[in-house]
Amino acid sequence: MRVRLTLLPLLCACWLAAAPPAYAVDRDQAAAVAQQATGGRVLAVEAARRNGDAVFVVRVLTPSGEVRVVVVDARSGALR
Repeated sequence: MRVRLTLLPLLCACWLAAAPPAYAVDRDQAAAVAQQATGGRVLAVEAARRNGDAVFVVRVLTPSGEVRVVVVDARSGALR
């Protein structure tokens, strides 16, 4: 019985390590999408939830000097 109880945490850790990544798009890819869409310079990237969906909120300084917020879907990489 004692052996089974010590193996349980190890099995759970292995199962969690094998889980698929949470996002299909990472922070750098979201920043690249926002940069290409605006032609500006990326200031910040934050992971967030919008309507229950995982997104990246990217703040960009546009060539005209305004700060624009771009939302990128974390699963597809599409702009929202």
